[in-house]
Amino acid sequence: MDQTAGEPTSFYRDLGEGRFESTGFTAGPWSPKAQHAGPPSALLGRAMERHQAREGFRIARVTLEIPRPVPVDELAVAVRTVRAGARTELIEGEITARGQVVMLARAWRVTASPADTPALRPEPAAPPLPAPQPPHTLRGAYLDGYIAAMEWRWPAGGGFDRPGPGAAWARQRVPLVAGERDTPLIRALTLADSNWAVAFELDHVGRQVINTDVTLALHRDPVGEWLCLSAATTASPAGSGLALGRLEDQLGDCGRVLQTLFIAEC
Repeated sequence: MDQTAGEPTSFYRDLGEGRFESTGFTAGPWSPKAQHAGPPSALLGRAMERHQAREGFRIARVTLEIPRPVPVDELAVAVRTVRAGARTELIEGEITARGQVVMLARAWRVTASPADTPALRPEPAAPPLPAPQPPHTLRGAYLDGYIAAMEWRWPAGGGFDRPGPGAAWARQRVPLVAGERDTPLIRALTLADSNWAVAFELDHVGRQVINTDVTLALHRDPVGEWLCLSAATTASPAGSGLALGRLEDQLGDCGRVLQTLFIAEC
């Protein structure tokens, strides 16, 4: 897509040897200095897909832990194999910034299911992809980073500032890494951390609400640029929050997103 003069054209620039320069489009909604977890999640997914890739295997599940905010800064990405079997393998990776670990991930890579596996789809269809919409607002948020780097389309009356449960279609305006074509896993991970924002049901301005992790499970690879998240939040006194979302493309259901929410007084 066309970019305004001086505006970044990707989330990251590859510096070589596992190092990446973060652009302003990685900035999350709460600070221009801290990244939305979507782009670094996808950066780890990219590294995991490329790590000792095996024909006929696909990544079925990725769980990401976020021990501290990811700064809009140079990042280093590393991946290793924990266990490699004939049909399944467990891999893990981490992102470091300024010598600190800022994101961890583990993923299961498995052989693709047989062609005669039944296509089970217990959920109703996602709402149709709406027509183009003007930029959406988010109360108390920084809008010029990740939110601007994504195109958002909500069913009638929807939006970040409308309490959930909710559903939203989204696609990237820019690639994850400059000069590269994004894979289905990258597109899904770039969006997945937005799950609980689609289902804002807790007061994220009057209190502190932060997700500590993201799990993306895909029973098939998403197709196309546009993905839809349909999400809802559960919370309990003296407990924590839980955001559960369904991920779909224009062909139908393809996976689930799960996030643990830390809730505290400001």
